[in-house]
Amino acid sequence: MKLAAILITMLMTAASVLPLSAEELPPAEEGTFSIAVIPDTQHYQGQGTKRKSQAEDPTSNPVFAAITNCIVDELDRQKIVFVSHVGDIVDINNDEQWKVAQQCMDKLHGKVPYGISVGNHDMVGKTGNSSLFQKYFPKSRFTELDWYGGCFEPASGKPEVSGNNANSFQLFSAEGMDFIIVHLECNAPDNVLAWADQVLEQHADRRAIITTHMDLGPLEHPKEPRDYFDAPKGRMVWKKCHGTNGNTSQQMWDKCFSQHKDLFLICCGDQSRTQALHQTVKGKHGNTVHELLSDYGAEGFRLMRFIPAQNKIEVRTWNPVKKQLCEKTKIVPARNQHQFTLDYQMAK
Repeated sequence: MKLAAILITMLMTAASVLPLSAEELPPAEEGTFSIAVIPDTQHYQGQGTKRKSQAEDPTSNPVFAAITNCIVDELDRQKIVFVSHVGDIVDINNDEQWKVAQQCMDKLHGKVPYGISVGNHDMVGKTGNSSLFQKYFPKSRFTELDWYGGCFEPASGKPEVSGNNANSFQLFSAEGMDFIIVHLECNAPDNVLAWADQVLEQHADRRAIITTHMDLGPLEHPKEPRDYFDAPKGRMVWKKCHGTNGNTSQQMWDKCFSQHKDLFLICCGDQSRTQALHQTVKGKHGNTVHELLSDYGAEGFRLMRFIPAQNKIEVRTWNPVKKQLCEKTKIVPARNQHQFTLDYQMAK
């Protein structure tokens, strides 16, 4: 009887952590809440894209639209309290794509707090100039919203590089817990990291999350195409943006992220040929930090359900186009990279 009771308990626990059906997205239970994470949204069609056969068609992004439509539809059902975009909002940095991106994100505006990390595709070359992002998502878009904390402003007074909401932070609360989430551009330079340090120290009474475009992926800069798939992976020691001023993912961790005792989660994208990866590490103060990569293309986006009573974060990857859980992909066949749980102390 004792063995049977143990088995029943195990089955009940498993059922509460992961859904029984791949077609099921069950509602959030009382006392829980969710954060949605939008991976790179580069699948544009029509004018202003690489699809030459569609050069006369209107610019669109059905996958991006499906994700934001799903989030709006599920806001109450999933108790979504925040939405974070990991960057590479566009594929080609032009007005055609930015207009569509703005239309997609407009669906969330005024309905749920959200933040956006600037990816390398969202800049002019590798210079760090994110002026088009700033045109469509400037700080003026957010300053009247009570959850918007502010953004980095360069001392040079030239916002094209790193300024005007290219690096920002947001404040929100859920189930009696206060959070800060900092959105940092790809390979953020030292002056941006110093600002992030200051912001996190000023809000040290809050639980901290960071979203930045590059974090996990091939450790070394791939030399061959297959290296993007097959080379050893983890926190990257190479970079794409800001030239000599840019910091690699490892440098961002060493200089900034690892120093903050309240940090528990880092979200990133960038690596479509890694697609899904997560690891758990310790910060300087012994705090547990979960690092999560998601760059799913058309395969889905992440819903992270916080379950305070169980001290668990249930991570689901949901495909809003197929309306089913992403159980595996050609690149990452292992289910436990797409559907998994993380330990995080919430209940007192």
